[in-house]
Amino acid sequence: MNPPMPDRPANPPMPDRPTIGAFVITKDEEAGITECLGMLRFCDEIVVVDGGSADRTVELAREAGANVVVRRDWQGFGVQKQRALDLMSADWVLSIDADERVPEALAAEIVAAVGRPGRAGYRLNRKTMFLGRFLRHGGWFPDHVLRLARRAACRFSDDVVHERMLVSGDVGRLRTPLLHYSYPAVDDVLAKLRLYALATAGVRRERGKRGGLAMALVRAAFTFAKAYVFRAGMLDGWQGLVAAVYRAEETFWRYLAAGRERDR
Repeated sequence: MNPPMPDRPANPPMPDRPTIGAFVITKDEEAGITECLGMLRFCDEIVVVDGGSADRTVELAREAGANVVVRRDWQGFGVQKQRALDLMSADWVLSIDADERVPEALAAEIVAAVGRPGRAGYRLNRKTMFLGRFLRHGGWFPDHVLRLARRAACRFSDDVVHERMLVSGDVGRLRTPLLHYSYPAVDDVLAKLRLYALATAGVRRERGKRGGLAMALVRAAFTFAKAYVFRAGMLDGWQGLVAAVYRAEETFWRYLAAGRERDR
């Protein structure tokens, strides 16, 4: 059983607006979880579902005022986020990753948006920092992700990776960027490349889709050209080049791994 939630400096729910809750799924996120949750003080409720961290993530999240639940039986990002959503009680819910930050201007825009009638959800425009630079080209920005919705009108897909928030009703867009600090160092880039390439290769196999060396080479070349040339990744300096290579390499290993597993 979780300990009682400590007092936290949150905005009390306004009588003329719906309540807002935020949730985060975590595992070994002690480096950034305090800052992440600290920027959610405008929320009336914060829930963290942890996948079994070996560091101080759970302790720090509780110190920040979150209701923390530990679920070690990992079944993918979609399932874990649905578990977090099921714990929410607020009228509106905001899905945030531990490496994302909600700046003050975006928080104010969210508060204003949930008070307006007619929408069932909103897409946030995510801006990603890649090896020390916010990318503005190459398909990285604008990056409209559906993250804010009426709790009663949304659920998550059960995808292992690249999960989606599914919303019943009209969806709008907010303007202020959601800041994403997912690739601070080369080690992080390589770790995510492996994670996403292998996971999406598994999804392709489960769906009976093809893969192999030839397809991997063609798809990777097209992915690089699309990101670096057609979507002007070259304008983001050397980080734009590395980001395009990253996406191309992830594509290569995804299709190659899918094909090799099918050959066995």
